[in-house]
Amino acid sequence: GVTGGELGWNSRVGLWVGTEGHWGSPTPRLQYLLEPLYEVVHAQRGATVTLPCVLRARPPHYKVKWSKVEPAELLENIILVTNGAQHKTYGQLGGRARLRRGHRNDASLTIAGVALEDEGRYRCQLVNGLEDESLSLTLTLDGVVFPYQTSQGRYRFNYFEAKKACEEQDARLATYQQLYKAWTEGLDWCNAGWILDGTVHYPIINLREPCGGRLLLPGIRTYGAKDKQKDRFDAFCFTSAVRGQVYFIQGHLSFKEAGQACRNQGATIAKVGQLYSAWKFSQLDRCDGGWLADGSVRYPITIPRTHCGGLPDPGVRSFGFPNKEQRTYGTYCFTVK
Repeated sequence: GVTGGELGWNSRVGLWVGTEGHWGSPTPRLQYLLEPLYEVVHAQRGATVTLPCVLRARPPHYKVKWSKVEPAELLENIILVTNGAQHKTYGQLGGRARLRRGHRNDASLTIAGVALEDEGRYRCQLVNGLEDESLSLTLTLDGVVFPYQTSQGRYRFNYFEAKKACEEQDARLATYQQLYKAWTEGLDWCNAGWILDGTVHYPIINLREPCGGRLLLPGIRTYGAKDKQKDRFDAFCFTSAVRGQVYFIQGHLSFKEAGQACRNQGATIAKVGQLYSAWKFSQLDRCDGGWLADGSVRYPITIPRTHCGGLPDPGVRSFGFPNKEQRTYGTYCFTVK
């Protein structure tokens, strides 16, 4: 007869993979854990989200272990372990995690105050002697990817500097999946940038000579993995909807005066990620350049028009990093709702 395959956990890719099986082999089915109706859970930043994991029945002696799979580090970070009666949490994420306990067989994980870094793959494992079972779920945040470089020009970040730069702008380094999705939605950028797993890419829609030539098809160009300490590129950052409001103050302000103008209204000068979020999720559309927290001047356009940059597609336009003493621009402020 046809021999059946077995499932093994591949920590590199964060997936269950078949081993020793043949085509047509029956997939081993979960006995105690219910198959989830969906494998992807969507959430917004700051919200509370529940990752479902329900037992059909409770084995005599068991534990349920929740962990987050980190492909970039090739490891799993334990979040919570329970024996049905008591549970213990671990790490930074564990401080915001609890069991839902909707009923006695409910081992679902609830995470409060969802943050950008919470996105990724999670694993619910039933530890039951020889009958261990596991299921995995992916938590995704709706967001926007933006390219980012320093005031000194392009290709100045090593990996760790790129990671820090994104975090300083209310964002994080994008994953490959986020960059790919952004490309399908129109991101076209000729400068290569770091992403979260330490690889370097750039997304091309409009073919042109300086960006890989005209012979290749549109797509994500890749440089592969690079030396995180020595190699230098730009960054692709990811941010999501934020519970706050970005608004514009008209004026002819220096960078210092711009920050003070926001503080006078109980707000802070907006970060680049906050402006992109307001453009993407609140349809902020303003033809006026304004200072941002990193010293750059930008403005968000959702309805393209000739006198607002002249480009045919929506986007956040940039005037770069002007002299901070220059009194030409207003400022974008951010206030928490």
